[in-house]
Amino acid sequence: MVTFEYAKISPMTTRIRAPGLELMYLVEGRDRSALIDTGSGIGHLRQVVESLTDKPVTVLLTHGHVDHAMGAGEFENVYMNHVDDYIYIQHAREQFRRDGFFLCPQKDSIEESDFIPALPLERIKDMRGGDSFDLGGLHIDIYDCPGHTKGSVVMLIREERALLLGDACNYLTFMHEPYSTTIAEYEKNLLALKPLVEGKYDKVWLSHGPGDGDIRLIDGVIEVCRDIIIGKTDDVPFGFKDSAGFLAKAEIERDVRRDGGVGNVIYNKERIF
Repeated sequence: MVTFEYAKISPMTTRIRAPGLELMYLVEGRDRSALIDTGSGIGHLRQVVESLTDKPVTVLLTHGHVDHAMGAGEFENVYMNHVDDYIYIQHAREQFRRDGFFLCPQKDSIEESDFIPALPLERIKDMRGGDSFDLGGLHIDIYDCPGHTKGSVVMLIREERALLLGDACNYLTFMHEPYSTTIAEYEKNLLALKPLVEGKYDKVWLSHGPGDGDIRLIDGVIEVCRDIIIGKTDDVPFGFKDSAGFLAKAEIERDVRRDGGVGNVIYNKERIF
């Protein structure tokens, strides 16, 4: 049987680490709670959530990838940008999910009862940029950020002054897959996002690693996109599972760029424009 870890990171928010090390966020308002992302669907996340809150829970998915959306099958009220249906369908396939078990540090503890069936797509409600969820004295505002996937969103937890970037913009943004946008499109989308959230947050939360990000991440990744477009890159070969691309900026260690900049992008040279 696999286990989850969790810790309170503010009076209103608990960060939950899934068995596969992906991060989820339980945000509790006066009347309702919101669970942002659900991990890979390995282990009973709902039991953990119910031990942390007695309020009704709404699930908000940052995007349709396996490590963010597949625990949603335990919940009733689930939202995702349906632009990501194309990737959710692929990642919800049972064999695709089971093929990824090797990435889970607790893989030797996974039991058949830990495997949560994927939520049927028709049970997921649509969510787009401009939507806002009122939890009672606490609001979560949704912003479109196509790139990593075409339906990726970021979420502003308004009263927390926290911007949850998820996988949409981070220290190692995966942009090399054929289902991602081009780098030029991604840069344009980040430039559109920036003024919408500027001045509204003092904290950045991510879906992997320690979870706390640099507040300069959006600017840093915009700069990396520009450098890719003009050919000012280090092009370090990068492979993950059965895909490959290039890390735009060389690192001296994980998430620490050699040039001192913030943020990085893995890209495909055939998908810049």
